[in-house]
Amino acid sequence: MSSDTLAQAPTAPEIPGPPAVPRIVPQRRYGQWTAAVVVLVLLGLALDSVVRNRAFQWDVVAEYFTTGSVLRGLWLTLWLTAVVMVLGFALGTLLAAFRLSANPVLRAVGWGYVWLFRSIPILVQLLLWFNIGALYPTVLGVKTVDLLSPVAVAVVGLTLHEAAYAAEVVRGGILSVDRGQIEAAQALGLSRWHRWRRIVLPQAMRSIVPPAGNMLIGTLKGTSIVSVIAVNDLLFSAQLIYHRTYQVIPLLMVATLWYAVVTTVLGIGQAYVEKYYARGTGGAR
Repeated sequence: MSSDTLAQAPTAPEIPGPPAVPRIVPQRRYGQWTAAVVVLVLLGLALDSVVRNRAFQWDVVAEYFTTGSVLRGLWLTLWLTAVVMVLGFALGTLLAAFRLSANPVLRAVGWGYVWLFRSIPILVQLLLWFNIGALYPTVLGVKTVDLLSPVAVAVVGLTLHEAAYAAEVVRGGILSVDRGQIEAAQALGLSRWHRWRRIVLPQAMRSIVPPAGNMLIGTLKGTSIVSVIAVNDLLFSAQLIYHRTYQVIPLLMVATLWYAVVTTVLGIGQAYVEKYYARGTGGAR
């Protein structure tokens, strides 16, 4: 066959290959990296100034961090926090039931309580309870000053204050439950107690736990205010020491570090409780 015949012979069509995959280039975020470097440098400088500043007297902090008086003050702070939270949420749940009641009188009482105790600063409430003897010298034949010690005043004042906020937390959690689920449980013939325990409470807890955890941490730190009425909590214990030694900053750092340690532990516990109640909702991480 001649070369001209070969040149005229039809050739097979070329099969196109797969299209080229475009190369993905990540966006360069120079501004974010620059800001991150600046923040890290500033944090490093701040940490260095704290560690190397002799005015903090870290050796004194270490000396007093686990002394008996500080630990006793810490124990009273933890005890006061636990008692106030338990009593506050017990009273707050009752107030939330009042606010959700069909009875207008109970609704008014619940609303009035929340309004009153959220309107008065906690320091003012504590001072009023501490000086309640000026208004009521005796109660049931007992002198008020003998009936209400500083610790009792702290428990009463903080509990009544926390109950107002706990009532709103509980009420918000109950209102977050879909009304249709409660009606479905009623249609199935579940009793009120079973509806509350199996339907309402597990779902309401998902909305109650986060703000309740914040309240717990806030109450722990808020107990420091009872030092103004001479309750020997963590802060007051530190104050008693530095009034004697004049080492104000180191003793304040002792109290600060203990508050940081306890709030960190409570924060971790709150995360686990939130994860527990978020099961099956896609919110557990």
